[in-house]
Formats: sequence, C-alpha cells, structure tokens
Amino acid sequence: MTPDAQMGMVPACAVCGGREYEHASVLWPELARDWNLSAEELHYIDVQQGTHCRACRCNVRSIAVARGLLGAIGSEKPLSCAVEGEAFRRLRVLEINAAGSLSRYLARADGHRLIEYPEFDMTALALPAASYDLVVHSDTLEHVPDPMQALRECRRVLKPEGALVFSVPIVIGRLTRNRSGLPPSYHGMPGTEDESMRVHTEFGADAWTMVLEAGFARVELVAFMFPSGIAMVAR
Repeated sequence: MTPDAQMGMVPACAVCGGREYEHASVLWPELARDWNLSAEELHYIDVQQGTHCRACRCNVRSIAVARGLLGAIGSEKPLSCAVEGEAFRRLRVLEINAAGSLSRYLARADGHRLIEYPEFDMTALALPAASYDLVVHSDTLEHVPDPMQALRECRRVLKPEGALVFSVPIVIGRLTRNRSGLPPSYHGMPGTEDESMRVHTEFGADAWTMVLEAGFARVELVAFMFPSGIAMVAR
C-alpha cells in the first residue's frame, strides 16, 4: 500500500486517470547495501519502481514523468488522451532509451524518434541542434559516466522553446555522489554485471542543480506520491 493510500488519498494516474494501484517489491538486499539505504529510503524507492497503476501498468516513476510531460505541453488530460490530440501529434519527440511503459504513448507523435545505447552515445548525440520539441528519458542519466555532458547534449538538440522531461532515482535525504572508486553497483536484476546498467551517479536532493549547470534556464520538480516519484522538467 502506498503512503497516499494509507492516508485515504489515492491520486489519479497521470497516464490513464486510474486510481487503483498494486505493489510488488523490486529492490534486493545487495542494492540496498551498495546505496547504504535506510529502511525508509528503501521503502520509497521500492514504491517508485514497484507500485503500478492497475489499469495502464505504469509505475510511480513513469507516472511522475507523465505529469511532467503534461505540464510541458500544457494539457490537463491524462497522457493517454493528450497524445491523441493534434497538438501532440505535431510535436517532434526524442526518446533516449525506452522510457518504460511511456514509450507507446510518446510514439503517438508523428515526429517521435527512439534512440538507444550503444548506437547513440548520450554525451555526443549524432543529431542536429535545435531539432526537437521534447526530449524524454527515464532513469537513464545515472548510468552515463558524464551526466553533465549528457544534459548539455539534451539542451543542444532542443528547440529554443522545447523542454527536457526526465527522471533519475533520487535519495532526498543526501547529496549526489559519484561512485568512482566505489565497488561496482548495477540496476536491473540481482547479479547482473551488464556495464550498460552500471550506476555512475547516485542522485540526491541537489540533483536539480546539475540541470542548471548544464545551461538550462529553469527546472521544475514534479512529484507523484512524493518522495517516491520525482520528475524534472527543464527549459
């Protein structure tokens, strides 16, 4: 049961409008040990990844990103409805690595393009400048050795009035740290040693500052079931 549900407040899913959720734990002891997570931190990060809308199957992290997207395009409808409108269809949308269960909605834009590692290096995107209205990625930046450069590249390929919408796992009670010199830690599944899933950065409460340092003029934090779901919208 989510914290909001425990207090009798069930927030609507920003993807489909549903209000029923279910949870299945997805974190494992070794990952909690690598991150030095407290019981409270382990709980809300597990909610971020493991609590899903029963209707659309989007998890809390994806729903937070959906909220950010709706704010970026100025829609009050659920994302599943907003993407059917002509205004969204006209957008050029760059999705960097599949944004989980949101991919099928982003693909409704006629100008949608999905690029993935290793064909595309996020720190040196082989794409023209000022060519996209929206850039979207979800829980990808922590796996990039130079996240600042990756954010600069996102800004470079955005049109002047465009927006970057993304998420990273955030431990809100600490500051961001680079895992250089620490034992390797991987996301995905227990026991994986896939280098594309290696964590280079553990983001904390100061994660938003990196966005401004990368050259964006402003950044908005968008929450869903805080502190579990946090997305950022940068312009």
